[in-house]
Order: sequence, then structure tokens, then C-alpha cells
Amino acid sequence: MDILIDNRQDKVKLDEDIIPLIEEAVEAVLKLEGKSLGYEISISFVDNEEIRELNRIYRNVDKETDVLSFPMGEDFIQVNMLGDIVISLEKALEQSVEYGHSLKREIIYLIVHSMFHLLGYDHMTEDEKEIMRRKEKEVMKKLKIFKKERKEI
Repeated sequence: MDILIDNRQDKVKLDEDIIPLIEEAVEAVLKLEGKSLGYEISISFVDNEEIRELNRIYRNVDKETDVLSFPMGEDFIQVNMLGDIVISLEKALEQSVEYGHSLKREIIYLIVHSMFHLLGYDHMTEDEKEIMRRKEKEVMKKLKIFKKERKEI
């Protein structure tokens, strides 16, 4: 498993000790789905301005969001490139305060959520949403990271 991490923002401090948690989260999703651990995944941390621009370009939505997923598609999966995840650390911090848990927990949840998108899951219908949420909860439980946990993680 090759995870490329690129912190392209300087507004929110990203603790280096989150990297093993990121790796564990990616691995947990792949294992749950019965996938090989031989994939390459890119994770970029950006600010609200950059994610808003990406959201406008790729989704035609002119506002910031917490995370964007860019699956590489079937051709690239054959060469073990799963896709790109882009997370706004500003938005993640805002949401962690809103939901009453740590920034680390929010980041890990966003990575888990986005990994399922890279693997083809979506939440456009209620049935899809229910399946995706159940899988996210299962991974977060395996990682021992819970929704209302107020500790550092």
C-alpha cells in the first residue's frame, strides 16, 4: 500500500502522528472490501479556498466542501492506482468543533468515507446511503474511533 500525502495548506496544523492512523484507516477499508493492499492512494490536505475551486471545476458547485474523491476508474485500478482524496483541513476543523469530536477523528472519518467513494460506493439514494454509512461505521468501530469521542482519538 502506497499512500502519498501532500499538505498544501498552512492554516490548520496537521500532526505527523496522524499518518499511522491514516494508513490504518485505508487498510481497514481495503480489508473490509476484500481488496488487495497493493494500491496507491493520494491524499491532499488543502484549505477552503483550494477545495472550493476544485469543487467548482469538477462538480460545478461554487462552495467549499469537506472532502472530494477522484477515483481513477477501472483502467487505473488494474495498475493499482485507486485514486485521489482531497480534504479541506479548515472544513474538517470546523466540523470537528460542530460535532464535538477531535480533528483527528474527523480527518479519519473523511478518509474512510472517501475510500468508499474510490471503491465505487455513493450515497445518492437512501439505499446507497444506508449501505455506505453502515460500512463507514464498521470501519470506524474496528479502528476504535467513535462518533462522540471527545478525546484526542
